[in-house]
Amino acid sequence: MAKGLQGFSWSMLLLFCAIQELGSWAMHTAVEGPGLGEPGDPALLAGGRVKRGWVWNQFFVVEEYTGTEPLYVGKIHSDSDEGDGSIKYTISGEGAGTIFLIDEITGDIHATERLDREQKTFYTLRAQARDRQTDQLLEPESEFIIKVQDINDSEPRFLEGPYIGSVAELSPVGTSVMQVMASDADDPTYGSSARVVYSVLEGEQHFTVDSKTGVIRTAVADLDRETQDRYEVVIRATDMAGQLGGLSGSTTVTIVVTDVNDNPPRFPQKMYQFSIVETAPVGTAIGRVKAEDSDVGENTDMTYQVKDEEGVEMFKVTTDSNTQEAVITVQKPLDYESKKVHTVVVEALNKFVDPRFVDLGTFRDQTIVRVSVLDVDEPPEFRPPSNLMEVQEDAHVGSIVGVVTALDPDTANHPVRYAIDRSTDAERIFDIDAKTGAIVTGKVLDRETAGWHNITVLAMEADNHSQVSRASLRIRILDVNDNPPELATPYEAAVCEDAKPGQLIQTISVVDRDEPQSGHRFYFTLAPEATNNHHFSLLDIQDNTAAVHTQRVGFNRQEQDVYLLPILVVDSGPPALSSTGTLTIRVCGCDSSGAIQSCNSTAYVVSATLSPGALIALLVCVLILVVLVLLILTLKRHHKSHLTSEDDEDMRDNVIKYNDEGGGEQDTEAYDMSALRSLYDFSEIKAGDGGGGPGEAGPGRNPASELHALPQWVQSPDLDFSVFRDYICRKVEQADEDLSVPPYDSFQTYAFEGSDSPVPSLSSINTWSSGSEQDFSYLGGWGPRFRQLAALYAGRRGDEDSEES
Repeated sequence: MAKGLQGFSWSMLLLFCAIQELGSWAMHTAVEGPGLGEPGDPALLAGGRVKRGWVWNQFFVVEEYTGTEPLYVGKIHSDSDEGDGSIKYTISGEGAGTIFLIDEITGDIHATERLDREQKTFYTLRAQARDRQTDQLLEPESEFIIKVQDINDSEPRFLEGPYIGSVAELSPVGTSVMQVMASDADDPTYGSSARVVYSVLEGEQHFTVDSKTGVIRTAVADLDRETQDRYEVVIRATDMAGQLGGLSGSTTVTIVVTDVNDNPPRFPQKMYQFSIVETAPVGTAIGRVKAEDSDVGENTDMTYQVKDEEGVEMFKVTTDSNTQEAVITVQKPLDYESKKVHTVVVEALNKFVDPRFVDLGTFRDQTIVRVSVLDVDEPPEFRPPSNLMEVQEDAHVGSIVGVVTALDPDTANHPVRYAIDRSTDAERIFDIDAKTGAIVTGKVLDRETAGWHNITVLAMEADNHSQVSRASLRIRILDVNDNPPELATPYEAAVCEDAKPGQLIQTISVVDRDEPQSGHRFYFTLAPEATNNHHFSLLDIQDNTAAVHTQRVGFNRQEQDVYLLPILVVDSGPPALSSTGTLTIRVCGCDSSGAIQSCNSTAYVVSATLSPGALIALLVCVLILVVLVLLILTLKRHHKSHLTSEDDEDMRDNVIKYNDEGGGEQDTEAYDMSALRSLYDFSEIKAGDGGGGPGEAGPGRNPASELHALPQWVQSPDLDFSVFRDYICRKVEQADEDLSVPPYDSFQTYAFEGSDSPVPSLSSINTWSSGSEQDFSYLGGWGPRFRQLAALYAGRRGDEDSEES
């Protein structure tokens, strides 16, 4: 009974929820006619027009059911069910038989497991009504859905955290910082389970949050990064629209306060003191100062400058971009004796100024820097610093060129000594007085050799030679007229034999090594020894040149082919100097147009001398020819010695191998027997050794008798082999003495078979004289190649028969 009441209470709760949301939870479906069933079903076609219909409750099930009994879901019922148990109800589909069970008789459906809408919102099933006896469908299968009813069991969650936002300091109230959003897994279409509102749990003094949108805004206008640069704000999200009993979740939002340029630079000290020696070169860093700025980033970038006039003249301030420090450097040389302390006003100001905060005050600051100059022992200083002196080139040795003066700038004012750096005056052309600084000439000067001299003068303290100053001195040698003018070149001119009077034959110019300040002016005239000259005249053109003209009609090469004309050249001085030059004039033959055709034996047009380059080229060619001739002679000599060595080659290298078959009796070119015959004179053994001489051979001799002229190598007791032994011994001695000759392992003798051999000679050549009774008629059947051999032996056999007869 208790279980029934519990199920009834759940059904009533489900009923009220369905009425509230849907307005109705009961559903009645009428199925009429066979068109709603399966075609051909016997149950549907049993008779006439049958009315069938399903009746079941609207199926909803509440999630997260925690009871111990199965949860009643609903009931399915067919209007053909008369309550006698003849109909069996079954279900199939999602969760059928596992999550959802049905009573086969009553059609009641129960849920046996705890459901979660956030995992699955509905289940689709199919219901059947079958005849219990035949198990046939009484009506078509129908599909229905069981929806899982949502309850507020999921709290809001911030899924995009952690949240980090930023806002500029001194931002006005209500400035948006960022937005946070929470999500609720409950059904947003059912009730207020998914309606979320936002609120601030921590940090509400400085920030607020919009309850609906989750936008975080500033609540105050005096956020100061220098005081606090970040805030941790806790935001809470509550469902059920914030009503009592709603679930909530929270997240922490980190808000970083960004910097603005709202703080001016400030020097930690109002005065800084530095010291530096007076000899510090320009550009030397004296010290560094830095203005502090509470801002960060580019808002701390600043520039420094010198504000007072004295400091601007003597010192320079630059900004170190890495450390934002002011670097003070020397801009002009310091002098302890002139001023011992310098005061510099340094100002620092921000590079980037925000106009919104100008009213907060001036964004710059100043400080005073005192620079103390330290005294050091300085080298002497040259005064005045003029570095140019002049002296006449004809000045005598020991003449004063000029005086240099140097003073000790220190208060002690030590005496100064002078010297010349001999690396700049190695020839010692000048000397200097060590005490007075007077520079005098040490050698005779010559402007034409060296017009300028650059020397270095040293000035040092008399008591401390390490304190040395150097001064470069340029000495100019002034010119005096000590070089006479000379003809520019050894002039040579040509005049035609048919020249007319007044014809220009040469223009003369001169050179002078001197350089007078007023410029050159030369005068030309014929030398006194040419006063009786009636052939040529000289005209001064007044521009430092002169012209030579003919003074007579025609010249004769046969009488005189060369004229020497002395010319006197005088400069303008002072003193006036002169020299005499000679113009060589050759008489030449010319054509009708005046072009020179030929002169005397000494060529005029073509120079008889060769240039140094031509001489060198000629010598190189001759040298190459000599080398080629020597090379050719060497190659010929080497070739001749090579041929001689081949002629003297060991005869053992010419030993002929007989281990191959020859070309027969007609082959007379396979082996050169003359090489062996030429060394020794062997007697020939001829046919009829007992009585016939060489004169017996007549025209009737057959080819067989001609073969008898060949040397016969037969075993003869009277044959002397001492010549072979002597020859072999001599060659062995030569081989033993000559280390360059390779060894000969063996020497084969082909001319001697040995003594007392029981085997007679197999040579076919000696067969005719052996007295053998052998029949060689079989050679006729050996073919054409042995035809002549067969004829030879057949002829010998016939001769033997005739002799015997």
